Amino acid sequence: MSTCSTVSRDLDEPISGTAATATTWLLLEQPGPWGAKALTSSHLDPALGRALEGAAQGTGVRIALIRRPGRHADSGTPTARQVYVAHTVPGNVWLRSAMVRDPRRLLDVDFAALGRGDHGSFDSALGGRPHTGDPLALVCTNGKRDRCCALLGRPLAAELASSGVEGVWEVTHLGGHRFSPTLLVLPYGYAYGRAEAHAVKEVLHGVQEGRIVVEGCRGSSAWERPGQAAELAVRRATGEYGAQTLAVVRTEGAAPRWEVTVAHTDGRHWRVVVAQGASLPARPESCGASVLGSPARMDVVAVHEPATTTALAG
Repeated sequence: MSTCSTVSRDLDEPISGTAATATTWLLLEQPGPWGAKALTSSHLDPALGRALEGAAQGTGVRIALIRRPGRHADSGTPTARQVYVAHTVPGNVWLRSAMVRDPRRLLDVDFAALGRGDHGSFDSALGGRPHTGDPLALVCTNGKRDRCCALLGRPLAAELASSGVEGVWEVTHLGGHRFSPTLLVLPYGYAYGRAEAHAVKEVLHGVQEGRIVVEGCRGSSAWERPGQAAELAVRRATGEYGAQTLAVVRTEGAAPRWEVTVAHTDGRHWRVVVAQGASLPARPESCGASVLGSPARMDVVAVHEPATTTALAG
C-alpha cells in the first residue's frame, strides 16, 4: 500500500526547510482521541480550544496537544495535566513546565509575551518553573490528520518509551506528514523527519550536549522556511553544530529567491542564496489528498562568507 510518506521517500524529496514555524511552543496534555483539528476535536472543551487558537494567533506561539505513548484512554475525571512552553530563538532558548487541573487557566497567559520570549506571565499564572528533565521528543501521531502519522509515528513513540527514553510524548500535527515519522525536539525547536529510534536517541544525546544533529533535520522552528534551509546549509558547510551558535539575522527577497544572512556568535556571518522550487513529479502531499501536488522545496544555491567574497571581488 502506497502512502504519502513512502512516495516522498521513494522520490527522495528534500527534507531541509520544511519545519513548522513558531518562535514559541505551548504544549497541553490532553488524553483520549484527537480529531484532525485537535484543539477543537478532542476531549478538550472545543470552546476553550477556539479561545486558545484566537489567543495565539499572530503571536508566534503554536499550541499543540500531547499525551503519553500507548493506549489513549480518557477516564473523563479531571486530573492534573502537564503543560510545557518553550522558546526556540537562539540566545534566549528556554523550556518551562507547569501542572494545571483547569486548562482554562492557560487563557490567563500573555501569548504575545510568550512569542517574544518572555515567560513571566506563564510563571505567574500557572506556577511555571524551569524544566529540569531530559529534552522533549514530541512524535506526531495524529492519524486523523494523516494516517502516516499513526502508522509510523505511534510505533516510534512506543519504541522510544519502552526503551527507557525520557521526555517522549505523542503530539498533534507538526506539519509535513509525508515525512513521517516526524518529531520536534525541545528546547531548541529542531524538527526531524523519516525518523528511526536509533537516530532519535542520537539527536537527544546531542541536545543534552548542546549540539544539533543535522542528519534528517527539517530545520529550526524559530525561522521561516528559507532561513531553516540556510542555517542547516551553513552548519553542513562549516561543521558548526553548537545549538545556539547560529542565528538567521536577515532575510531579503521574496519567493522564489531569497538571500539569507546567518550569523555566528563569534562575529562571522554568511550570505546564503535560497531558491524555491517545485518537487516533481506531482505526488500526494498527504494521504487524504484528492489531487496530486508539487510541494515547494527550498534549494540552497550558494553559501558565501562575506569576507571571502570581498577578497575575491578586490
